[in-house]
Amino acid sequence: MINNERILRTFLEYVQIDSETGHEKAMTERLTADLRALGLEVYTDQAGRAPGVDSDGANVYCFLEGDPGYDSILFSAHMDTVTPGQGIEPYIEDGYIKTRGDTVLGADDKSGVAAIMEALRSLVESGAPHRPVEVVFTIREEGGLYGSANLEYDRIRSKYGVVLDASNDIGKIVTSAPGQIRLYADIYGRRSHAGSDPEKGVSAIQAAAVAVSRMKLQRIDEETTANIGTLSCIGATNVVQDHVTFAAEARSRNSQKLEAQQAHMVRCLQDACREYGARLEYRVQRSYDSYGFPDSHPLVQLLMEKCRATGVEPWTTYTGGGTDGNNFNLHGIETVVLACGMELEHTTQEQIRIQNLEDAARLVLNIMKI
Repeated sequence: MINNERILRTFLEYVQIDSETGHEKAMTERLTADLRALGLEVYTDQAGRAPGVDSDGANVYCFLEGDPGYDSILFSAHMDTVTPGQGIEPYIEDGYIKTRGDTVLGADDKSGVAAIMEALRSLVESGAPHRPVEVVFTIREEGGLYGSANLEYDRIRSKYGVVLDASNDIGKIVTSAPGQIRLYADIYGRRSHAGSDPEKGVSAIQAAAVAVSRMKLQRIDEETTANIGTLSCIGATNVVQDHVTFAAEARSRNSQKLEAQQAHMVRCLQDACREYGARLEYRVQRSYDSYGFPDSHPLVQLLMEKCRATGVEPWTTYTGGGTDGNNFNLHGIETVVLACGMELEHTTQEQIRIQNLEDAARLVLNIMKI
């Protein structure tokens, strides 16, 4: 049995620990202390210092031995929040936990963190028979999955994983998610006076605008999306501008479609720059790969069974975003994502129903138990 008062208290304490992405040190220290208080051996890595990660925190690992006749399962959630996430003041109203002021609540993803911690506490206290349990709390998930990309995967024993990092009521099982590429480009033209000598110039803005006008963007099909995040050039109106910066992304649950969308966007840039005499420099970054599991997969079947045992009806779905689960799957840990009750995440209206917080912990505990 989970302790409803304790998980509520734990969640409220966790969200008041500032941990905007890249600044997870305090949360790393708190989780390390809480796990050690349960008598668990805890390890923290140096992922925060890895190139491109830039965090003062660390990924946190622990392992709880269990019945060797059962597969170990990895449970994971990320400890960082988006901005604005400093000085969060949670309050309770009509069965919901909300945020007071101009910050997010941090239920993304401290609801997942709190649910895992409460399940572990309840398991250790009860002494109930359980499978081997592995836990990893990650840094820098927001904006790039950098913490999980830099895990020490040789430390992880589990072949299966569950990430608690999806919105909606408990029972939602995300079995499919897209891969993502990011495309960064600089378009160089030639400056000239826009009034007296416009013919001598090459407008980087014009080349960029034509390229964008030819791109298939937003919803491409049921599996694929694309979006431009940056198209930037600031200058005077009397100058033909010679430099534009461009940043975009594409996502798809189908790797061939993702590669095709990437090639299409690059080709649009190349063709427009060639036509207008501009020079293009670009790079493509593969952020993470897609994954997908049928409902018949053993892990999905187990989770559906445990949902029903918890008193919630399971359903499987796909998502348009990435989570640490993408990186776990890339490294051979067959992983799906569970909802943990967060609503309106990444906004200052973020909230979570207390019942969902309790049910998330209850579900995790049931998955751990045999």
